[in-house]
Amino acid sequence: MNITAIPALADNYIWVWSQGDEAIIVDPGEAQPVLDYLEENQLTAGAILITHVHSDHVDGIGEIVAKYPDVKTYGPKEVSHLVDTVLKDGDGIALYGSQIDVFLTAGHSEEHISYLVDKEHLLCGDALFSAGCGRVFTGDYNAQYQSMTFFRNLADEVKVYAGHEYTLTNLRFSLSQNSDEFTEDYYEQMKLKVGKGIPSLPSTIGVEKQVNRLLMAADVAEFTRLRHLRDNF
Repeated sequence: MNITAIPALADNYIWVWSQGDEAIIVDPGEAQPVLDYLEENQLTAGAILITHVHSDHVDGIGEIVAKYPDVKTYGPKEVSHLVDTVLKDGDGIALYGSQIDVFLTAGHSEEHISYLVDKEHLLCGDALFSAGCGRVFTGDYNAQYQSMTFFRNLADEVKVYAGHEYTLTNLRFSLSQNSDEFTEDYYEQMKLKVGKGIPSLPSTIGVEKQVNRLLMAADVAEFTRLRHLRDNF
């Protein structure tokens, strides 16, 4: 499966993958970069998947739907006003030969969901970043910790497609908490990639288990402590 990162806004990624001449679009925070990509690659918008309600993940939906009125739109209850099909934890959908399993990964928002495609590709919005996770805007640190526990239990080979390019800052935070050779080397590799304009993502769950201190927190209390530190890093 070829999944492409389309940079958007200040540091967002809109993820797009195609099957034949149709494309599945994840979290279009703005429309124009998506429309340009579809035109350049002679693709049609077949489906839009939304992880959560924040504007930098949904603001492009209307314009894309206006251009491609047959596009199918999916997302959690908190975006029910923007999508055709509301998804919840445990749901599954089949699109263009791929099986997409839906999981509640709350904390960043109340009904944030993540999509696991063919058990190999994790489209996780702002619930999980490389070496970090999204701010807990809900204040429900237990929910976010449970989401991190879910991610931690996925197979090491699962690829992680997060919604923002925060990797370098997150890795610096990880190193500030516990410096180790693997994280130091990974930071240098990612610094080279990002410096060349190449996305640091996707990562993998296996890598995240080594560089993501928030993912590997032992309990809710440790996670909350680390998240507060990261908020002010």
